[in-house]
Amino acid sequence: MNKILVQYFENFLNQNIETIQSVSGGDISEAIVIKTDKQKYFVKTNTLEKYHMFKTEALGLQAIAATKTIDTPIVYAFNTIENVSFILMEWIETKQPSSKDFEVLGNQLAQLHQSTSKNFGFNTDNHIGSLPQKNTVHNTWASFYTHERLLPQLEMAKQKGLLSDSECPLEKQIINQTESLFHNIKPSLLHGDLWSGNYLISKDGKPYLIDPAVYYGHNEVDIAMTKLFGGFGEHFYESYFSHYPSNADTSARIDLYQLYYLLVHLNLFGSSYYGSVKSILQKYL
Repeated sequence: MNKILVQYFENFLNQNIETIQSVSGGDISEAIVIKTDKQKYFVKTNTLEKYHMFKTEALGLQAIAATKTIDTPIVYAFNTIENVSFILMEWIETKQPSSKDFEVLGNQLAQLHQSTSKNFGFNTDNHIGSLPQKNTVHNTWASFYTHERLLPQLEMAKQKGLLSDSECPLEKQIINQTESLFHNIKPSLLHGDLWSGNYLISKDGKPYLIDPAVYYGHNEVDIAMTKLFGGFGEHFYESYFSHYPSNADTSARIDLYQLYYLLVHLNLFGSSYYGSVKSILQKYL
């Protein structure tokens, strides 16, 4: 961390910084813990143009926090100083989750999903990983998921040469194939990128959500992401599904929602995700 940024934080916090330590979790940006004479803080920095990404991250955390259903770290500031963009947040001391912690996480996520809206989307676009994520408002879930989630990622994969034209379904195909599965769906506020690296359990057992990609969508999208790479205990699902029971179409929808995340990974990390993407495309679309 450069001296100008250190001075900025000391002035902003009115505290003296004692130590600065890099930590894991900085795939896109550098992750840092700063310890002052009073407490610890978590900082992400980036020397590329990432200010908008940090701004939408802050807005997402604030949107979740405003529901008063599940905790998020406090965001103290986000800005760009001397070509370094940053977000300054509360540092959470964590522990490994117990079965009880997973139960609480499941219950609180279900409570978050009870926060609703008239339409699908959000009042600002944001990011999924480092990729842009459009949140233009739609009044049906099939339209939103087709136009704002699948089609942009399919087009990107074609432009990168990762999928061919013949492998990518057209807009009409997607809507026709999904409308019967996407019925009676109410918009829920989603975390939007809920893999195991994006929740924390504090030392006192409180779940926290971090690194959101929020919007109003189908609640099962968050569940689909939790199941894609694992890391959530059985007590999490038991408590969650006690609020939102699954039905005959849940499994198919989970596959279709995982398709979005697999396309994102295909576009970010390359052809190792091609087989998984192709399998779902052939099965449903």
